[in-house]
Amino acid sequence: MANRAPSPDSPELRARWGSFAWTEANADLARQIVARYPEGRQRSAVMPLLFLAQEQVGAETNTQGWLPIPVIEFVARELEMPAIRVLEVASFYMMYNLAPVGRFHVQVCGTTPCMLRGSDDILDACYARGMKKGHTTPDGLWTLTEVECMGNCATAPMVQINDANYEDLTPERLDIVLDALARGEMPKEGTQEPGRHTSEPLGGPTTLTAMVEANYDYRGEWQ
Repeated sequence: MANRAPSPDSPELRARWGSFAWTEANADLARQIVARYPEGRQRSAVMPLLFLAQEQVGAETNTQGWLPIPVIEFVARELEMPAIRVLEVASFYMMYNLAPVGRFHVQVCGTTPCMLRGSDDILDACYARGMKKGHTTPDGLWTLTEVECMGNCATAPMVQINDANYEDLTPERLDIVLDALARGEMPKEGTQEPGRHTSEPLGGPTTLTAMVEANYDYRGEWQ
């Protein structure tokens, strides 16, 4: 699992992020987000505002984005919350990065279904490119994290890269995805298995086969 400790506060960090403020577009979006919640419940907007702040940091740094302590404090002021409460939220959910990440944040699922389907080989393919878990490559391109289940067990092994999922991976298929990203292209998301569209069985369905072409009522057969 990733280290969930925030990046250490420092004068340099304060100099870079201490004056963080919404862009004009994000300020308008933040107001819309807060307005979704009933009066007195504005603190419920903490998660979408943290994600919005992370995206803004990402846009400014050409990375996936992260949450420096001054940015967390900014969100706390926006919602009139103690900063420690906002940090508690940010440190609990893996969708928030508490330390700088690269242009592409490669999150490899290592939970049992993915492990049984070859996630160790997927990690080895990442290592072969110079990635190390919990670190960013010297060129700033890749950050590697091993994470727990991301809900794609039927198409394991899978990797999430920034906001996109890539499933049914082999080391060779992962290399194709990573090469495309490095070239500035956007590879096909989802399953990388030829002939599969989502998570349907390979080779076609093995149950409820009468429903392939049209709706079929099985209830009479179940009595």
